[in-house]
Amino acid sequence: MYDILIKNGLYPDFQKMELIKGDIALTDGKIAAVGQISEDAKTVIDAEGRIVSPGFIDIHMHEENFATEGHEYFVANLMLQMGVTTALGGNCGDTRQDLKDFLTVLEELGGSPINYMMMSGYNSFRKQLGINRYDPSSPEQIETMIGRVKEELAQGAVGVSFGLEYDPGIPYDEVMKVLDAIPEDDLLVSTHFREDSMDGVNEMIKIAVESGKKFQISHLSSCAAIGFMNEALEAINEASKKNPKLNYDTYPYAAFSTRIGSAVFDEGWREKWNKSYEHIFMPAGKYANQFCTEETYWEMRNNDPDLYVVAMTMNEDEIAAAIANTESGMVASDGTVKAHAGHPRAAGTFPRVLGKYVREDKVISMIDALKKITLLPADRLGLSNKGRIAVGCDADLTIFDPETIADGATFEQLNIKPVGIDAVIVDGKIAINAGDIVNDRLGRFIPGPYVK
Repeated sequence: MYDILIKNGLYPDFQKMELIKGDIALTDGKIAAVGQISEDAKTVIDAEGRIVSPGFIDIHMHEENFATEGHEYFVANLMLQMGVTTALGGNCGDTRQDLKDFLTVLEELGGSPINYMMMSGYNSFRKQLGINRYDPSSPEQIETMIGRVKEELAQGAVGVSFGLEYDPGIPYDEVMKVLDAIPEDDLLVSTHFREDSMDGVNEMIKIAVESGKKFQISHLSSCAAIGFMNEALEAINEASKKNPKLNYDTYPYAAFSTRIGSAVFDEGWREKWNKSYEHIFMPAGKYANQFCTEETYWEMRNNDPDLYVVAMTMNEDEIAAAIANTESGMVASDGTVKAHAGHPRAAGTFPRVLGKYVREDKVISMIDALKKITLLPADRLGLSNKGRIAVGCDADLTIFDPETIADGATFEQLNIKPVGIDAVIVDGKIAINAGDIVNDRLGRFIPGPYVK
């Protein structure tokens, strides 16, 4: 007898690139059978009219900050509610706490809502050493930080991330010195661009080529969806043909989010984006759910520099182009939450892609969209048992209605659940039932390949 039998659903076959109708049986956390199944099960789910997808994999998000916000899950539960079963934190050079401390809390809490993987954030080490964001690191400091990266790789990190725009003092040579010191060619490197320009894109392509590592261009939309997305996609597609280790991720919103005190808002930002204070939205803080004026902008930048704000700077047609590109690219949330508030991408990214860009706007097919949020990130992360429906694969699944799935979160209210997600299964057990969380401790930490 199977643990769970999902009957009559459509599931993606990525070899044939089509949706197949059939049954899926789960036992002991694995997919035990696929096809027409007559055997009984402890739990039977009728998925008629639904798509049974591998659980969505978010290759770029930002984990909980247990150090400042307590030992509880918020962003991971938002991930689970939108169908994510595995997510990669520690991006943009920013890890919210040392990896060992993060893992200690996960163990203390008895698991997590989703499977977590982590990057080692280089900028975080610079901050710990007190390095000014506009200054390069000394040779001694770089050696110390290389040691910290290696230490976290040995603890389970899958790679290293950089935030070049956040620390403009990190020169190209510093990045290369760090990567040259790590011999593993399969190391995953993700980088938040240095500047919103083709120079920024080309620098990342150059790092990928020169380092020989797997290289992820982080949230391409927030870099290039201000007038040069087509040029950026052309350059990335051409470069990835020569270097298959190069790829990018993108999110489905025409606005980015970051700290108001970050270097992103240094002098010249209004001219660069042709936007002004009234395009900056504050989802939290003293002026929660208000757009900035010149006065409130400077008040918060000076007095609450860690406040996350949302900048409405990007072009919708260019967002669609980055999602629709089938030569390369994945979808990721870049989900960032502080004090239970933030950009709706943390709660709505994947339902938004499947609802708006697949069903409504028809800029990408369902099978191509599913591949971008399951198989491609799974392969990128070395997860050969995730991201696909096949016997022996991990039983992480998301069951949704393609006719109704949609995001719910708004810039004013983050915690509005998506609609159209019937169930989410993690490790062969039901985590979401009828849209509600019924078990948020089924996930675990998945270590990278460098654990010692």
